Amino acid sequence: MTTKNVLLATVTIISLISGSTKTAAAETDSATPRRVSAWSPSMTIGGPNFTDRTLRMVVHPSVGGDGLRVHLSNLRGTTPLAVGAVGLALQADRATAVEGSRRAVTFSHAKTLTIPAGLEVVSDPVPLSVRAEQNLLVSLYLPQATSSATWHSDAFDVSYLSKPGDHAADTDDGNYVAATTSWYYLSGLDVVSPTARGTVVAFGDSITDGYDTPASVYRRWPDDLARRLAGPHPSAVVDAGIGGNRVLTDVPNIWQGVSATKRFAHDALAQPGVRTVILLEGINDIGNNAGPGGVPLTARHLIDGYRELIRQAHAAGVRIIGGTMLPDKGAGYYSGSAEAIRRAANAWIRTSGEFDGVADFEKALQDPSDPEALQAGFDSGDHLHPNEAGMQAMADAVDLRLLNR
Repeated sequence: MTTKNVLLATVTIISLISGSTKTAAAETDSATPRRVSAWSPSMTIGGPNFTDRTLRMVVHPSVGGDGLRVHLSNLRGTTPLAVGAVGLALQADRATAVEGSRRAVTFSHAKTLTIPAGLEVVSDPVPLSVRAEQNLLVSLYLPQATSSATWHSDAFDVSYLSKPGDHAADTDDGNYVAATTSWYYLSGLDVVSPTARGTVVAFGDSITDGYDTPASVYRRWPDDLARRLAGPHPSAVVDAGIGGNRVLTDVPNIWQGVSATKRFAHDALAQPGVRTVILLEGINDIGNNAGPGGVPLTARHLIDGYRELIRQAHAAGVRIIGGTMLPDKGAGYYSGSAEAIRRAANAWIRTSGEFDGVADFEKALQDPSDPEALQAGFDSGDHLHPNEAGMQAMADAVDLRLLNR
């Protein structure tokens, strides 16, 4: 890739990150069609290294469209990332593409590029159409040794790793010899939709990330919510959950991410077409007694964190819905003092009026005979994370009128 193309790609990155919150708000009033984020996992650092391998990853878009753009991230990386080829295709089965659907992906009209540490790139529009929930395969050839990968550890989807070499253009899966359940460097897909209202961002921790849901069945509560929002004028839903994430403090395990207050502007407000964020986070702050500056956590600390996220959303012209934290009696996090903080924070979410609406997840999933615990039929078994039925109940607890304004 020429120096000019590297610079052009870098300009695209800077424009996306620094200007996207204003652009997203402006797009909500524009005439259709509009560009929306159809899929976008939040990325952290701490992934494995690769040398001369091709990664083939599955993208499950929440809405359909065309003019597809692929987002690649070296945002959490510490060294430049060399990319030798990127391919996009419709998925037939596993790592096999639908015949005739493969497209080469370019960035500022170049097929190869280097992404500087701390930055991201957005591809040129790809001439391919996709339907909602029609899986895509994104293939990424990494010709040189990488450092610890920018990744999303808990994908609850299957990705494929090739034998040595550039296999981005392969249409079958013969050269893909291993599988993982993480996404690497692939941070988003946006589309031009003729009908979508915009993008809803589900922002949170492992409950939003879909912990313990079966791989490749797409039964996280954001997936279920996207299906509820389908129709003549759907809304895209992207899942910005990270397992273990906290509102106020960075997690010592680096793959669980920087704090919500630090990542919110990028992971939520920078999504193309964003109109509304649904926030469900705080249980990891409570369970780890992780107050700011190392002090013990109080409900006031957590409420101040929520207020900061509300401030950021409203400054960007984005609505924010507060989700109440689920009951967790019997889980490792549970204690009397922790429960008091959870109850106080939930009461504030419901009654303060500072959010633009409330999704009362606690009420929808608690055991009527023991409100501090999950209903048995919604419990995955660890008394903290919902099972598939619980995920559907969470999606059903969201008042769609809050999202369609």
